[in-house]
Amino acid sequence: MSTATHHPSLLLVDDDATLRERLARAFRERGWDVTTAGGYDEALVAARRESPEYAVVDLRMPGRSGLELVRDLLAVDASTRVVVLTGYGSIATTVDAIRLGAVNYLPKPADVDDLLAAFARASGEPSVGVPESFEPPSLARAEWEHIHRVLADSGGNISEAARKLGIHRRSLQRKLQKYPPSR
Repeated sequence: MSTATHHPSLLLVDDDATLRERLARAFRERGWDVTTAGGYDEALVAARRESPEYAVVDLRMPGRSGLELVRDLLAVDASTRVVVLTGYGSIATTVDAIRLGAVNYLPKPADVDDLLAAFARASGEPSVGVPESFEPPSLARAEWEHIHRVLADSGGNISEAARKLGIHRRSLQRKLQKYPPSR
């Protein structure tokens, strides 16, 4: 009688090779079977070859976005549990990621323990309530997040984003030079 140990499979997708490999090594040290990808196309090829049980997907990558990847990974296998990881968190993209089927959403920097906790939290009943410590973003922070979302939706084209926002291109460039306001 053989006692085969199950190693959960994980697809780790991030365009930052250093972060991707650091996280992959940490997951492997914990007994996970990890496949890595640097972008949308590479990730879909890997998922079609062998569908992962879990996936960690960076939101912003060159080319197609992490949100598109979430949608398409779940089209390959609806049982894949996806956590979205991003350095550009906003309420709107969180809602989009969850609506598309992600089980959780984490801001960078996140380590393997944060990701494991995100998967564990997601295995319970979904919580729709607002956490007790929730503080709504300031108006300046909400504006900053909206501007960056429109810019991302415009593929980084400042002129197109300015047109969509209804402001002058130079005004948008000035706003983009500012640091994000604190919450």
